Amino acid sequence: MSSHESFGDPAGDPRWEHAWARQTGPVDPFLGDPNDPSSLLDDLDPVEPLTDTDRREIIADLAELEEFEGALTPHGILGIVVDCGDCGEQHFFSWALMAANLRSLLGDGRAGIHEPAASPEPDNYVSWDYARGFTDALTAHHN
Repeated sequence: MSSHESFGDPAGDPRWEHAWARQTGPVDPFLGDPNDPSSLLDDLDPVEPLTDTDRREIIADLAELEEFEGALTPHGILGIVVDCGDCGEQHFFSWALMAANLRSLLGDGRAGIHEPAASPEPDNYVSWDYARGFTDALTAHHN
């Protein structure tokens, strides 16, 4: 059995096409499966469609996030930390996970569900405001 046969050939497989087209994170292993265990869960509440302004702001956030990553990764920063208003704890997002969540918001209006970072080193994450200040300072310094 070849490696393509063991994991499925991505060419023509709708599960792969869907994930690559949206680039929102991992492929749902039950996508298209009539026995998907998530079918037993209650439906999610409907999401208000994004306004054009919301969509532009998320696209701007994605561009800004890319700038943050380029400027901060060489300094050992691995991503963004967010103070959660719901649970009162800090949530740590790698650059890729934060980008995937923003792309998911563009796609279906919801941020993706993720597992908490395993023992993140808080010094390796910064707030959005810190990242913005850092990149603004770099821009001012180079102008």
